[in-house]
Amino acid sequence: MGLTKSEIFTAEQNELAKIAKALGHPARIAILQHLFKINSCVCGDLVEVIGLAQPTISQHLKELKNLNLIKGNIEGTSVCYCINQEHWEKVKTLLNNFLDFNSNPNSCC
Repeated sequence: MGLTKSEIFTAEQNELAKIAKALGHPARIAILQHLFKINSCVCGDLVEVIGLAQPTISQHLKELKNLNLIKGNIEGTSVCYCINQEHWEKVKTLLNNFLDFNSNPNSCC
């Protein structure tokens, strides 16, 4: 696989691509939906709810955390995860701007 050459794209384009990649896996969507539903959780709870192995869930959590879509707090021997609300608002704005980019009814197609 070749290099992406991300430097030739805008910061917004690169950010949207990273978000789309993270949202491109159904396990990550399920994790986010669950976190929105309950407001916080422990990784072990996700294993039961999602039905994937704990190392797999941890890897998906790591990807979501790297993009600041979620945040985690250490509580004893567990890590409690929740949606990063501040960053999520930025993500929603980016996605809405992108999805509404060409809402011109007189477009060529």
